[in-house]
Amino acid sequence: MSFEKLGLRVELLKAVADQGYTEPTPIQTRAIPVILEGHDILAGAQTGTGKTAAFALPIIQILSQDQPVKKKKQPRALVLVPTRELAAQVGKVIQDFGRRVSLRSTVIYGGLNIHAQIARLNRGVDIVVATPGRLLDHVGRKTLDISRVKILVLDEADRMLDLGFLDDILAVASFMPPKHQTLLFSATYPDSIKRLADELLNNPRQIETVRLNLVADGVTQVVYRVEKLRKRELLTALIRKEKWQQVIIFTRTRYGADKLTGQLLKDGISAAAIHSSKSQSIRNRTLEEFKHRSVRVLVATDVAARGLDIHSLPQVVNYDLPEIPENYVHRIGRTGRAGEKGVAISLVCDQEQSLLVEIERLLNQKIPVKRLTGFQPRQNHDPDIIAAKREIREKAAKKQKKATGLSTMRPRKKKKP
Repeated sequence: MSFEKLGLRVELLKAVADQGYTEPTPIQTRAIPVILEGHDILAGAQTGTGKTAAFALPIIQILSQDQPVKKKKQPRALVLVPTRELAAQVGKVIQDFGRRVSLRSTVIYGGLNIHAQIARLNRGVDIVVATPGRLLDHVGRKTLDISRVKILVLDEADRMLDLGFLDDILAVASFMPPKHQTLLFSATYPDSIKRLADELLNNPRQIETVRLNLVADGVTQVVYRVEKLRKRELLTALIRKEKWQQVIIFTRTRYGADKLTGQLLKDGISAAAIHSSKSQSIRNRTLEEFKHRSVRVLVATDVAARGLDIHSLPQVVNYDLPEIPENYVHRIGRTGRAGEKGVAISLVCDQEQSLLVEIERLLNQKIPVKRLTGFQPRQNHDPDIIAAKREIREKAAKKQKKATGLSTMRPRKKKKP
């Protein structure tokens, strides 16, 4: 199918062509016509599937066909996202597509000068992309009026719930007009998303392009068993042996990210950390350096698991496994995007075995295990060997129990004739 058959106006088709897109992705094919018809949607789509364009294009078309009467433009579409990085990414996509139809958009989130944001809002905008907290800050200051919003998008809604934004989302919805269109996109589909959909969506059309909780087909997953104290040594060896030139490494904590970055620098590997304690200007600069490959390794916490869009990123590494299994899906979704190939490597120590089990249960698959010579865990720390020994012991115990049971049975007395 082509973009022409999706019902988009000529200006948007030209904008799509300007960005180098020739054919719509599955989520775009299914979502765009339904959104143009005015339906609420509950859409399941993995990262890197083109879902931003799936809602941006129809929103721009709807708003461009219904220009506001007032001279000062009040927002008519609102996109809520979980992180600053994702807000910047979505804002750029909307800006690129909206140029040909004279729509104004802006991005607002914490960490940037609020007065500059107020100045942009005062000039009038059609579309606002925002994180929940900063949006409510503007609403409370009365520097933003969302009472005329026609379309609300909840992008990566599961991540927003993971970050504790449920009350903020409901508060935002309460400031909006009773009748509006809601588009909810989620990479995973836990019970909390179902409850949110029941609360906010009106007779939604459900759209799923692939079964939820699965990673993209182009991502090859692998686990390296390693003792906890040798993780950094193994990581350095892999970077050098595989000659990785661009890799994102995920840690569980901000302290861990900074510590690992320092160790990699000592090993002669250019690295930088990105997490919530870094200022927004530093985070932006670090991302640009990584994109232009002046930084080889980007060490990140889960704050960066979504919203980072690095073209053709070859691999990601889970230095620490996430405690929330769904975050594994979001992390490794940074590679293998839009049909590209990628590799997701997890360094797993014996203390993380239970986390690996939960991830494999979520994915409904076993992740292949590889070993690098010289880094195999000691036998008493190898989960595979431990499991094999346990199985042998259990079989031996059953056999012994059966044999003991037979030996202690009393012979039946013969009946007297």
